[in-house]
Amino acid sequence: MRNNLPLLTLSLALFAPLASPRTDDLLVAVIAKPVSRSVDLPGEFLPFLSVSVHARVPGYIEKILVDRASVVKQGQLLAELSAPEMAAHIAEAESKLQAAESDRIQAEAQLAALETTYARMKKAAETPGAIAANELAQMESQIDAQRALIRSRQDAGRAATANLKALQEMQSYLRITAPFDGVVTERLVSPGALVGPGSDTPLFTLQQISKLRLVVAVPEEDAGSIVPAARIEFRVPAYPERTYSGTVARSAHALDPKTRTMPVELDVTNNDGSLSPGMYPTVKWPVRRSRPTLFVPASSVVTTTERTFVIRDRSGRAEWVNVRKGSSDGDLIEVMGDLHPGDKVVRRGTDELRDGSPLPAQ
Repeated sequence: MRNNLPLLTLSLALFAPLASPRTDDLLVAVIAKPVSRSVDLPGEFLPFLSVSVHARVPGYIEKILVDRASVVKQGQLLAELSAPEMAAHIAEAESKLQAAESDRIQAEAQLAALETTYARMKKAAETPGAIAANELAQMESQIDAQRALIRSRQDAGRAATANLKALQEMQSYLRITAPFDGVVTERLVSPGALVGPGSDTPLFTLQQISKLRLVVAVPEEDAGSIVPAARIEFRVPAYPERTYSGTVARSAHALDPKTRTMPVELDVTNNDGSLSPGMYPTVKWPVRRSRPTLFVPASSVVTTTERTFVIRDRSGRAEWVNVRKGSSDGDLIEVMGDLHPGDKVVRRGTDELRDGSPLPAQ
């Protein structure tokens, strides 16, 4: 007689009821851990200082001493203007100042003579009947009038001095100098051109590139990770083998309503001149949270047309908890919502497991 025991055992196994999944396999704990990662963000280099150099007084370009790519120092002469009529105005102002000084000196001499005469008359008046009182009064009036004349001559001298000083200062504007150390990036005029306040065309564009501003548009969700004075690494397409760094210096503290990003400026030292304004580097922006955040398996998050949620174990029953998704970390995903570390959520969430329905038993 053949042994049919293995076939019987196999038949019983086929018809045995399927075992319920273990709760330990169905649920997974919510974990909390710090977020520290980096994202690639585009940036743009701007000169640390940039100015369009204009002529402050009207005149003709007589000499141009620099050109595009010229490296200049603060106060260095860039161009000279010619304005012959200004020399004539200065000569006229000097003549008026000399005339005012001469008039003042003459008035002071006349006052000294009057005061001497008055002193003698007053001495003589001590003898009764020698000098009439009316004559003394007239002399006092003449002295007061002369003093008033001297004050007017002094005022005229001060006005002439101020006028001459203003003209001489304007004459100094005929020499165009660099307001700071930098590089001439554009030269827009030639000798003989008429320039001045009435012209919209600048003479030069001067930029400081030994130090640059790197502007990075940080997304709204990462704006909380901005750390002042932090060193940030970046690369530029022109030198892909090099890694540069800059220091977080300024933040706009306001989001661009169109892009929902916050402009942040980094100060970058450019001693070797390898970086230029207008370059678009790729910035390794560090993303950090001020405190640990919650993570669940990516499969635990259910997204429908109406909501995004996870299914939490609430005393053996399913509870839908709305969440917002954050960054990914391998098989885990960051979630923000009414969750706490250690909460149990369904490992593989589905909207078929309705809110309030019992979870499979262990």
